Amino acid sequence: MVAVIGDVHGCYHTLKELVDKIKNKYPNIKIFCVGDLVDRGNNSFEVIEFVVAEKIQCVIGNHDFMFYSNMRDPFSLMAKSWNYNGAETTLASYKDKLNQIDKHLDLIINSPLFFNLDDCFISHAGISKSLKGKLPENILSDDAALKEILSNDLFNQNSIIWARGDLLNIGKLQVVGHTHRKEVFFDKVSNAIYIDTTAYGNNKLTSVIVDHNRLIDTLEEKTVIDDVNKNWTYSL
Repeated sequence: MVAVIGDVHGCYHTLKELVDKIKNKYPNIKIFCVGDLVDRGNNSFEVIEFVVAEKIQCVIGNHDFMFYSNMRDPFSLMAKSWNYNGAETTLASYKDKLNQIDKHLDLIINSPLFFNLDDCFISHAGISKSLKGKLPENILSDDAALKEILSNDLFNQNSIIWARGDLLNIGKLQVVGHTHRKEVFFDKVSNAIYIDTTAYGNNKLTSVIVDHNRLIDTLEEKTVIDDVNKNWTYSL
């Protein structure tokens, strides 16, 4: 049994409250996150520090990858996209902490694209239905081969960090974020559960408890106002 948290987007105070709820109800449970730790909310730096301290295991999200690319590969398409996707709040959160940014960037780029667990398959946006016929049979039995295929062209709109369309039914529950929902949504056809409940949009941060491909419980925390309502200025 595992807990999986949706897109955090800089909502540190909300994340902390939600993790407390998870631990109080399910002591010692392993906690995962579908990525997008940074951008839009006010406290991206604090979010990354917290997930490290709490040993929360995170996949990389498209916002995390854009942040990394802007800092390490500034002329790439990923880097250029970041400037239009909530970059200003992330920069503001690092304003007086630039000496720690490299450590966080290393953490981001070393985060996996997916966790293929007995309980579920966790990724940021999911395995797109467009990959049907392109994946070998029994691909879930070979994580290295799957990683090689899914790592190809991450900027593609159907990649595992960008996919918005229908997901492929892989014979295991996919737990994903990325696509905004007001509530947790289960797509029966693709056997996928969407858990990005738009914390940065002053809605809520959600975690699902999953056991052997079954949804056991849903825990949520209303967005804490300090995570989203501030006017930042920044400089590098």
